[in-house]
Amino acid sequence: MPELPEVETVRRGLLPVMEGRVIEQAEVRREGLRFAFPPRMAERLAGATVLGLRRRSKYILADLSTDETLLIHLGMSGRLLISGAQLGAFHHDHPAPQKHDHVVLTMAGGGRITFNDARRFGAMDLMATATAGHHSLLASLGPEPFGNDFSETYLAGRLAGKATPIKSALLDQHVVAGLGNIYVCEVLHRAGVSPLRLARDLTSREMGTLVPLIRDVLGEAIEAGGSSLRDYRQADGELGYFQHNFRVYDREGAPCPTPGCNGTITRTVQAGRSSFHCPTCQR
Repeated sequence: MPELPEVETVRRGLLPVMEGRVIEQAEVRREGLRFAFPPRMAERLAGATVLGLRRRSKYILADLSTDETLLIHLGMSGRLLISGAQLGAFHHDHPAPQKHDHVVLTMAGGGRITFNDARRFGAMDLMATATAGHHSLLASLGPEPFGNDFSETYLAGRLAGKATPIKSALLDQHVVAGLGNIYVCEVLHRAGVSPLRLARDLTSREMGTLVPLIRDVLGEAIEAGGSSLRDYRQADGELGYFQHNFRVYDREGAPCPTPGCNGTITRTVQAGRSSFHCPTCQR
């Protein structure tokens, strides 16, 4: 599933085609994806101006001139693809309709946004902008990793006494929003902390390194366009490249890249997810 860097990369790719532009036509080709689309979604979108595009955790939020906000979640395999618009030095023509093109937004200026989702685990919803934060998918989310509310003091307080592995604690969207399996593995390797350690057992020094490292790893991934694994593509159809910078994720059996460490990357299953770490330098 796309994590925060992938979703932020898609949001940035959509900005020049959507923000400040009118949705001239909305075509909804099925009743829903992971759950049903809201009533009259095509009618409610058509004619609305996109006032702004923002991200909350792994969700893209398009604030509309109708005082409603369009929520978009890519799910496991969802893609938002741009066509008919100039993106940098390239112009992407409109492709032929595909089997899994479920929602198509035609924008003023000739751009088209297509929500393609082969597995149909994605989602779209409409809600009042004034109360968008109370939506069931957003209401209980923790602070954004780049926000002022996410601090070393906050994280230490949330993890104090927590008898769960530190990796599971960081994946908890109630603790911090947007982190997923890939980037937690990478953060914990840089911190020298084993994903198997209980959160309550981390020292104050270790706890203090996590917040800046989380920001560093996410920031680097965003600049690289995210990580392209399986289905993920940027909004212009291009791949992300951060997977080439993985230190541990999906590198089972490879030598640890930490200078002076002679360890080997190991894969362990935690709560049904693969954890990659170096048992030698991550304690």
